[in-house]
Amino acid sequence: MGTMAEAGRKGDKVRSDCFVRVEPKTRGGLRLTVVTKVEAMYGDAVRATCARALEALGVKHAIVTVEDHGALDFVLAARVECAVKRAGMGEGRSFLPDPGPGSASRASRERLRRSRLYLPGNEPKYFLNAGLHEPDGVILDLEDSVPPSEKDAARLVVRNALRCVDFAGAERMVRINQGDRGLEDLDAVVPQGVHVILIPKVETAEHVRAVDARAKKLAAAAGLKQTPFLMPIIESAMGCFEAAYIASASTSVVALTIGLEDYTADIGAQRTLEGRESFWARSVVVNAARAAGVTPIDTVFSDVSDMEGLRQACLEAKGMGFEGKGCIHPRQVPVVHEAFAPGAGEIEKAGRIVLAFEKAEEENLGVVALGSKMIDPPVVKRALRTVKMAEALGLLAKSWRKK
Repeated sequence: MGTMAEAGRKGDKVRSDCFVRVEPKTRGGLRLTVVTKVEAMYGDAVRATCARALEALGVKHAIVTVEDHGALDFVLAARVECAVKRAGMGEGRSFLPDPGPGSASRASRERLRRSRLYLPGNEPKYFLNAGLHEPDGVILDLEDSVPPSEKDAARLVVRNALRCVDFAGAERMVRINQGDRGLEDLDAVVPQGVHVILIPKVETAEHVRAVDARAKKLAAAAGLKQTPFLMPIIESAMGCFEAAYIASASTSVVALTIGLEDYTADIGAQRTLEGRESFWARSVVVNAARAAGVTPIDTVFSDVSDMEGLRQACLEAKGMGFEGKGCIHPRQVPVVHEAFAPGAGEIEKAGRIVLAFEKAEEENLGVVALGSKMIDPPVVKRALRTVKMAEALGLLAKSWRKK
């Protein structure tokens, strides 16, 4: 027989979560007690979800107490499963709630990744409305935002959220843990159709390939038509020196990003607003990403109250060649989007270059000219990228060539 175990949150300030206590017994059957703040409308449904989870986990003799603070089914199921497994029961079993809208959505290599909104993996209260803020991606975080004692709980919550929560078109990302724990995270999230795996503190191409191999194996076993894309995170001096190999380690890599808190700690420097201490590292990430043909994405801006500082940081990042930035608060998302969007002058110039390029192709010309000026291939490539982004953002009509 196992020992009594608990999972979840309790208290007057808890919302969209629950607390579960499981006390294993050797006899006497199952005694389930549920106290919920939504008794009048959903009490029977809450009890039914808990009972289904306990049955699926093979719990036959136990005293189970649930204090519900408005948790949705996917949270209830995760908390019950976590408490059961902490109590030493349910080995080799799991309970997956019914899939919800968005669970079958697919990712695209070429989509915009201007903003990615970090959500702590063990805080489901932040999940439900995340899509309303319209980030390009949401990151369900299993690493730094989750204390070691709650890693097991976060993994189950994130697994169920991928299955059940509608993130309103945002790309569904998960930042896994380091090492073997991160590989075990894949077992939970890959079968649920995660779009992008963020790999923290990457220092070798072999690290990326190990994650990729396991993710592909899991996706195949689950019968998925698409395997997850990968976004390695450079967070150390060694990672910077290996960045080009990391970015090109697998065709599954779609973006390369940098984490400056860990990087500055690694080199023994203080992180400053000016960023002189990290300029070289950020430049390395941009160049490694461009050389590998993937998207360079900048680090987060940690002061959630300084919107002007964020805007300037985004403009600086854009000037360095980055195409996006991490967000740690929803209010940062619109600022990031505005800053990384091409301006009217950029769009107009890019349009003229693209038209000149297409005309040269039609006429089988070896060079592209705009007036009397020759246009180099990298300039054309940048213009094509600008036009494509402007079209995607609705800043340029799809029929603009006909004007």
